[in-house]
Amino acid sequence: MTERIVLAYSGGLDTSVAIGWIGEATGAEVIAVAVDVGQGGESLETIRQRALGCGAVEAYVADASDEFADEYCMPALKANALYQGHYPLVSAISRPVIVKHLVKAAREFGATTVAHGCTGKGNDQVRFEVGIQTLGPDLKCIAPVRDLALTRDKAIAFAEEKGLPIETTKKNPYSIDQNVWGRAVETGYLEDIWNAPTKDIYDYTATPEFPPAPDEVTISFEAGIPVAIDGVKVTPLQAIKELNRRAGAQGVGRIDVVEDRLVGIKSREIYEAPGAMALITAHKHLEDITVEREQARFKATVGQRWSELVYDGQWFSPLKRSLDAFIDDTQRYVTGDIRMVLHGGQAIVNGRRSETSLYDFDLATYDTGDTFDQSMARGFIELWGMSAKVASGRDIRVAGK
Repeated sequence: MTERIVLAYSGGLDTSVAIGWIGEATGAEVIAVAVDVGQGGESLETIRQRALGCGAVEAYVADASDEFADEYCMPALKANALYQGHYPLVSAISRPVIVKHLVKAAREFGATTVAHGCTGKGNDQVRFEVGIQTLGPDLKCIAPVRDLALTRDKAIAFAEEKGLPIETTKKNPYSIDQNVWGRAVETGYLEDIWNAPTKDIYDYTATPEFPPAPDEVTISFEAGIPVAIDGVKVTPLQAIKELNRRAGAQGVGRIDVVEDRLVGIKSREIYEAPGAMALITAHKHLEDITVEREQARFKATVGQRWSELVYDGQWFSPLKRSLDAFIDDTQRYVTGDIRMVLHGGQAIVNGRRSETSLYDFDLATYDTGDTFDQSMARGFIELWGMSAKVASGRDIRVAGK
């Protein structure tokens, strides 16, 4: 029986050429797997037909946009996940759902190997292969660009030689990855980190320097999940899409950062994540009034570690699963409404309300009706500073000898 290899297929030049390239290099049949995570562009059927036209023996396509929003974007939102304080894990959270469908297709079509289009210097090779090892430990992994010397110039030459049904004349200087949670742009002109991004880089966001009139929006949450926008019920996918549209129109969610890649190099990245950044901002502010102080402080540490694990391709790890349990517990009372103004590249919260709020007006007010007993403060301060006071006395005593 001929060996079969499942290929993560985007429909672009490199993965289209990889179908025939893998076949010639290994003698195996190739099954193309395309997963819709809300990236937009061509229809799944168009991509499927292209894969078959490029020599795939089967083409598996999956509309995973709701699955991605529910099971991957929402955990990231509950964690307030921002790698190095900036990056909302746009690409990192899409890889596990793609891996899930790659392994599913391998089982369905009897494949022994999974292939992906990553290079040998990026993060995604780790995310794909660690995920595949975890969900399909018997499966092998190959990367045509890394393992089979499939460079871009060779890809173009191969496509022209074989007459493949793909466009090979357009040369985009950037590497772009996108889904409903955001868009990532790198390489080319951006590799000189002194160069400012040019306007043609952006697609999800309008130029914030000349914004339309301010857009006020109210986002309703239940247990950390957005359930309504301006009183209209929404699914997580609908919430992300609506805020991509409205926050994107105001230039919200543009990120320019040099980040630490898993493989040990620093990389300049441009991100657009209008919906993600607006939702994370709103969610943080709702947590401010519904999560107890010590729990909130510790959750910030957990959220940072969660972000690092996911960035590093450890979505399916035991530690990440344990952190999920803690984060889910913190969301028990994160229910309420956040009002924010989207304008000029910013999402600014100006109102919050919740039936599960810990904010007590009578304790907080400085006006008549204040129920806070200020006489308790003096004794509290004495006890709170006691250990530092004793240590300071020791320092003075030792220094005087």
